[in-house]
Amino acid sequence: MKIIVDAFGGDHAPLSVLEGSAMAVKKLDVNLILVGNVERLCSIADENGIQLDGMEFAQADSIIDVEDDPRDILRAKSDSSMAVGLKMLSKGEGDAFVSAGSTSALVLGASSIVKRIKGIKRASLAPIIPTDTGCYMLLDAGANSECRPEMLQQFAIMGSCYMSGIMNINSPKVGLVNIGAEPNKGRELELSTYNLLEESPINFYGNVEPRDIPLGECDVVITDGFTGNVVLKMTEGMGKLISLNLNRIFKKNFLTKIGAIFVMKQLNVFKKKMDYTEHGGAALMGVSKPVIKAHGSSNAKAFMNAIRQARDFSQRGVIDNITQSLALINNKTDK
Repeated sequence: MKIIVDAFGGDHAPLSVLEGSAMAVKKLDVNLILVGNVERLCSIADENGIQLDGMEFAQADSIIDVEDDPRDILRAKSDSSMAVGLKMLSKGEGDAFVSAGSTSALVLGASSIVKRIKGIKRASLAPIIPTDTGCYMLLDAGANSECRPEMLQQFAIMGSCYMSGIMNINSPKVGLVNIGAEPNKGRELELSTYNLLEESPINFYGNVEPRDIPLGECDVVITDGFTGNVVLKMTEGMGKLISLNLNRIFKKNFLTKIGAIFVMKQLNVFKKKMDYTEHGGAALMGVSKPVIKAHGSSNAKAFMNAIRQARDFSQRGVIDNITQSLALINNKTDK
């Protein structure tokens, strides 16, 4: 298994990428190709005592920043670490690609360079988000602010294939984000999508209200990218709010500090459950080869888990399952 890594994508690159890559080689039985300024990568690794066993390097002369026009990945910065890595993936020089760089550039680059799965209308950004009972996949989390019903239908199929193949959930429940549970709720987008999902080869739960999503009502949650990004960022904000308030409560006085000692073990379990670094990154669903978008602020642990996610994505045949499920829909439509 060989995974290509954008060594200069992310807020803490390239040091955290190098550290996470070293952890991945040691723990995950993978080989890596780090893309970027090779001289600088070797120098930083030497300065920080990072072993480079299991890693190869590919030269890239520039970096695409979050402030850059995403289209630059195809033009002015086609020599960037992200662009070069995607080109290598497209040529079969690696099995998957990981980057914590610009989301917009990655979506455009992956769709244009690696290409989408045949029949897929849009690639979807799909993070794994913790819930009270486990986790769910959110599609779309921001790649497509406006969507058509058939796009959401494809998101549902892709998310279902991923959660079944990667998370080992038997017949994942797929929910459509809406302002009410009744089938007649929502905009024209939700009304039309609901009808399509009822006829799709998935376990369609029905509409799901945002307040029920964190409770684990569904394994796959689908919506347009605008709404999905709001759901994602609200969830991140609520996680920070809960953490801040728990800290304040337990540090309030001597008695609350004593109480914290007795619940610390369970608090640490909860903290780990809510920690994004445990889940890796967001899969870019709909691309013909595995692409993982790691969190922009990923530390070494988050990068290692993003690499783990890329390995699993590649090994477990999710893309083939998506292709087969799409064929079922197309055959039904043709008839």
